[in-house]
Parts: sequence; C-alpha cells; structure tokens
Amino acid sequence: MARAVTQDDDKRLAAEAAVAEVRNGMLVGLGTGSTAKHAIDAIGARVRKGLRIRAVATSVASAQQAEALGIALLDMADVARVDLTIDGADEIDAGLVAIKGAGGAMLREKVVAAASTRTIVIADGSKRVERLGAAPVPVELVPFARESVAAALRALGAGPVLRLREEQPYLTDQNNLVFDCRFTPFPEPRALAAALQAVPGLVGHGLFLDEVDAAYVSTRGTVAKLERR
Repeated sequence: MARAVTQDDDKRLAAEAAVAEVRNGMLVGLGTGSTAKHAIDAIGARVRKGLRIRAVATSVASAQQAEALGIALLDMADVARVDLTIDGADEIDAGLVAIKGAGGAMLREKVVAAASTRTIVIADGSKRVERLGAAPVPVELVPFARESVAAALRALGAGPVLRLREEQPYLTDQNNLVFDCRFTPFPEPRALAAALQAVPGLVGHGLFLDEVDAAYVSTRGTVAKLERR
C-alpha cells in the first residue's frame, strides 16, 4: 500500500516546484519557516550539483541553514534588487494576497519581497483560502510602544496577543516584539494594512497585498500554480 501524502510532503513538493525557477547567476531571496526550509534544502541540493547563485536570507535561521548547505550569502543591507524570492505563507487567497509571519520574520520577508523582481509563495493546500482571516495577522513593534500599540490594535477591532517563547516575550531578529491579531469579522485587507501602517511604534505587519507574483500550492501530492494576472 502506498504511503499517504502528508502535509510535510506537500510543503516539500511545492518548494521543489518553485525551486525549478531558479537559474544560474540569480540573486535569490530565501524565506523563513517550515515550508521555506524545504526550498532552501532543494536549492542547496542544486548548488551541490553545480548551480551558481547568490542569496539573501530573511532570518538568522535561514541564513544559518543556507551557510551549512554551501549557499553563498550576501547581506541584504548591501543589496538593492533581488531576482527571485521563494517564501511560505500562513494563508493565501485566489488574488495572491497573503498573511505571513508565523515564523516571526515578516518585516525582513517584506523588505526582500518588495526588492524582488519575482516573489513566489509555496504552501500546502491548507494555506489556500477563499477569504483571509482564519490565521492571525502578526505585527512587529518596538518594545517601547508595547501598550500604546496594543491599545491602537484593540481600537481597530483586533484581539492582540503578545507572542511568547518559553513563557518569555518572543523577540524578532530585530529584537522587536510581535502581537498576533485576530479580527472578527476580517477587514478589507488594503484598508487594514493602511491602518496598521499608521500606528506609531508598529514597524511591520504580515499582510502581503501586492508582493506575491505566483504561488505553488500542493494538495495531497498535486501541485497547482497560481500566477498573478
């Protein structure tokens, strides 16, 4: 009897399909999270077979993984443009609007995606939704503004929950805090993004409106490609 396809299998299949777009000479953005980890593994395997690329990483964890696989890394601080970025998502709809940030790297992920000629999201089928909102929207904020940002988020209809790790406040690679925010009902994404960006002390959020150009989504072993029109 054939083994059932697992969620992790779907993550890997979506990642491998996206990595097929990587070409010699590219500067590649490496995402963060469990699905992006599969993409970095697949890129590393191709590098061992002779693929010549350079990369920028969206987190310390992804940089460490890439270095261990022999992928040449640049500092994003020295980079203006990226050819292709491959990253995961917590949710993505048919219009390629996404919620990202479960891995805590949404600020760096957005910087790299915005600088990219092409950004691809990879996901298992559970992340593809008709309407966003089941996943919380993560926001990154400076610790100095914790309570004022929380109050502003509540005024927007959110139920902000401070993200913890081992019972201590989770800190991003920028040493900032994260609130995970649920909205009921979920607002129109562009209006919500504009409202979040206007909150002093809030430095990033996980709504990706226009950054994603394509998505590879694997459901029970079958990969579908969505392309922005």
